[in-house]
Amino acid sequence: MPDAAQHDRPEPDLRTDRPHPARVYDHIIGGSTNFAADRQTAAAALATWPGLRTSMLANRACMRRMARHLAGLGMRQFLDIGAGIPASPNLHEVVQQAAPEARVLYVDNDPIVLAHARPLLSGAADGRTAYVQADMRSPAGLWQAPELRRTLDLDRPVALMVIAMLQFVDDAQGLVEALLAPLAPGSHLAITIPTADLAPESRHLAQEYTRGGIPMYLRGRAEVERLFTGLELLEPGVVPMPRWHPAPGEPPLPDTATNMYAAAARKP
Repeated sequence: MPDAAQHDRPEPDLRTDRPHPARVYDHIIGGSTNFAADRQTAAAALATWPGLRTSMLANRACMRRMARHLAGLGMRQFLDIGAGIPASPNLHEVVQQAAPEARVLYVDNDPIVLAHARPLLSGAADGRTAYVQADMRSPAGLWQAPELRRTLDLDRPVALMVIAMLQFVDDAQGLVEALLAPLAPGSHLAITIPTADLAPESRHLAQEYTRGGIPMYLRGRAEVERLFTGLELLEPGVVPMPRWHPAPGEPPLPDTATNMYAAAARKP
């Protein structure tokens, strides 16, 4: 539950006149927590590539498969970078269904996510679910957050989930290294990340996002593989998102139906 001190804090500036990735995403997948600037950016992006909605929904499904897979490998602590607007089933619902004692910490820099964080804080009684407002581009602030230390034990392995977030930072390699550095051996990294390799329309999509005030960077397969330098890649490696452990009996989407790679790895 949010601490009582939060009620004494001044109302955050939601900057509703500017698009925010979490709110644009929310609108495209059918949510209602968004504003005119977000909807305008979403409309321009969808006009450029109508398949974006399919790709975003596939990304959400891939996150759930990754979370379930890592819980199956014994991971009991999850750090979700860029939680976004809650959309059930959320990460904690997936992992705590498999392991009720699992601990999940959500991180996002959009104040409106904090305003809607209550669904993210109602986890299983045996585990713990918490939320920190922080900017992933400044990991030092995240590691200093009291709620992180109350929720996660950094002396034990943590599953670091960076799902559809690295396209918003120029130095993805540096950020991944900074986020992994404090984590114990045996921790895992799970990534989904946009590329122009699969859907060529993604180049125009990135231009629309950038023009709308959300700089977007696309990565080729070799760049994505470098993000896992020094880690032990899990099967099936860096693959188009629908091919990352598709649900049994469910034929995966064609590679070109999404614009993202997915991969997970273990920190030795």
